[in-house]
Amino acid sequence: MAVTSKVTPKFSALIPLLVFVFTFLGVGVHQSDFYALPAPMAVIVGVVVAFIMFGESVSAKISTFLKGCGDEKILTMCLIYLLAGAFAAITTKTGSVDAIVNMGLDLIALRYIYVGIFVIAGFLSVSTGTSVGSIVALSPIVVGFADESGADLALLCGALLGGSMFGDNLSVISDTTIAATQSLGCKMGDKFRQNIKIALPAALLTTGILLFQGWDLTYAETEAATYSYSVLKILPYVLVIVLSILGVNVFVTLLLGVVSAGLLGIVSGDFTLMESSRIAYTGFTNMTEIFLLSLLTGGLAALVERNGGIDYILVNIKKRIKSKKTARLGIATLVGTTNLAIANNTVSIIIAGPIAKTINDDYGLDTKGTASILDIFACISQGLLPYGAQVLMILSFSKGRLDYPDLVLNTWYLLFLLGYTLLFIIFKPAK
Repeated sequence: MAVTSKVTPKFSALIPLLVFVFTFLGVGVHQSDFYALPAPMAVIVGVVVAFIMFGESVSAKISTFLKGCGDEKILTMCLIYLLAGAFAAITTKTGSVDAIVNMGLDLIALRYIYVGIFVIAGFLSVSTGTSVGSIVALSPIVVGFADESGADLALLCGALLGGSMFGDNLSVISDTTIAATQSLGCKMGDKFRQNIKIALPAALLTTGILLFQGWDLTYAETEAATYSYSVLKILPYVLVIVLSILGVNVFVTLLLGVVSAGLLGIVSGDFTLMESSRIAYTGFTNMTEIFLLSLLTGGLAALVERNGGIDYILVNIKKRIKSKKTARLGIATLVGTTNLAIANNTVSIIIAGPIAKTINDDYGLDTKGTASILDIFACISQGLLPYGAQVLMILSFSKGRLDYPDLVLNTWYLLFLLGYTLLFIIFKPAK
């Protein structure tokens, strides 16, 4: 989305982008549901405003919009979304998700239940690429544990929320990871290795706290539940995670993941070859919203950039940047604030990504570190928002037995992650 000629930075060029943000936010507040209005429709409102406001000919504006939609990074992101959707759909159909959950529950003693929920939620979220999906799958189980044992519901839900965000932040098939790495132009494996250096200390601190809080728990005399699962079902997830850590190209990684999951499902009798292709296509269609959102946001960003909006943001951010440290803090603040406005961490990264890339290059920052900061602060903001989907979903499943302050104050992982990431930004050597 590079501009071919120098433009004058001006605030008015940001109005279409602000219209998109406030349309999305306003409808969400009015409906008490931040997913009531599909995000691509909110983007279209912003695009219409841009076409009305900006002074070029209609054909010139269409050309700029289409170049933004067709940006190489945007199209790469979209193709990755399709493969990730196919992988998630096929592994769900084979029962791999259930296998992960059941294996974890079968192996966990009650005193380790808080840690166990954190680990299961993290692994499930890493494997599926969605914190919301992990919360939907595990919330009924978590509430059931609280009902049948002496486990504390707030701690269980805090562990669930923290583990889900931990996995989502690290997953190679998460839309936030895809958006962050493609925006910064870094490899997923490099971002994962950098990201885990920041996230792992927070996860270990969380594990220690949860172990301490659950150590005195004991089961009442009730009939033990039986969980059935097959370890083979988990292998496609393990394959994708290992290949990603090894730095294998993301397209190759996801394609091998889809093929291995499909073959496993066919051999296991879960579906036929023809059915597997339909399931994969269903996975494609499940990514329609994020696919369209990325395309349309890319086009809108190109229009805003061409008319000086992005330059206006950069000029004002750079006034406050004095060093690499403040540059990283500026990126963190930008994506976190954007997410506060729209309650969608993926959209926040897509919006903030081009600006973060420019700051990263201008100040010679470490690309993989910047991608990690972008993803981490979007996830922290999303996980702590009282009107974010993750929090709202957990509170809904608790049926009034849990309130927002209790949930957040027991989500140790996000609190530790926020503190540790700030320390990483402040004390990371300039080199």
